[in-house]
Amino acid sequence: MCAPRASERDGYITAPARQHLTSPRRSADRSPNAIQHRAVARVIAIANQKGGVGKTTTAVNLAASLAVAERRTLLIDGDPQGNATSGIGVARADFERTTYDVLLGESTIAEARLRAVQFRHLDVLPATPDLAGAEVELVDADARERRMRRAVDTIRDDYDFILIDCPPSLGLITLNMLAAADALLIPLQCEYYALEGLSQLLNTVHLIQHGVNPSLAISGVLLTMYDARLNLSRQVAADAREYFGSEVFDTVVPRNVRLAEAPSFGKPIVLYDVQSIGAQAYMAIANELIAREGTTTVQPATVKHESTATAPSEVTA
Repeated sequence: MCAPRASERDGYITAPARQHLTSPRRSADRSPNAIQHRAVARVIAIANQKGGVGKTTTAVNLAASLAVAERRTLLIDGDPQGNATSGIGVARADFERTTYDVLLGESTIAEARLRAVQFRHLDVLPATPDLAGAEVELVDADARERRMRRAVDTIRDDYDFILIDCPPSLGLITLNMLAAADALLIPLQCEYYALEGLSQLLNTVHLIQHGVNPSLAISGVLLTMYDARLNLSRQVAADAREYFGSEVFDTVVPRNVRLAEAPSFGKPIVLYDVQSIGAQAYMAIANELIAREGTTTVQPATVKHESTATAPSEVTA
């Protein structure tokens, strides 16, 4: 069975949602001198209401790759499953305050974040299953959809990038995360029906743009679980590029055993197996994101961690 062509899917995404797909790009100073840091962080929510598309894998490994590139990065785990927390190597005994406490106003991000997790430039705001309770506890709260935005605003100037791993739903928690973000990064699995589920997400983005966060834009679409041996993967990738154009990252995330194994060891792929194609892909994606956001691209000589592995070379789709 073949994936439908983009022209056959026009009915899935409404015109108002489609016209907001383009994210404004900042002009870049290409000086080869010292690394350029942003005055305030670019806040990027990684979201797709469809589960199993590589959302958390992307949040963890993109954050790690940005940290390797010496970008000050904060990873916010906004998913009650807490997979980004465990996947980056944070054990439950290592923290007391979480995203739940921040949303309920019982803690600030500065108080709850964990500093220098695995890398000198990577901080983490962890999450536990308690976060699911926020959906109910915030129902009658004042400005309930702006809780995370207010919290993030207090620490924006501490970072170059803030990445938010959103839950696979479009509930109040996700609404909070999208309200706090400058842009949305959408992981798109290279399998059948992958594009069809985007309609609800993009329509939600449209509603948020006309409500709590008018500046929210689409930062990019990332093709995940790509297998060049399969006609279906190539067809979905071609359809996505035809439909979304330049918003699709040039680099794709391939299916990779080492990438799938890394979370069980509590390590991002650049620490688990820096020579794997998964690590090379995420380093290349980090460089693409840095270039899109208007700062100098960096290929560090070494991974700044206790391991002695070297950084991967850039790959393209």
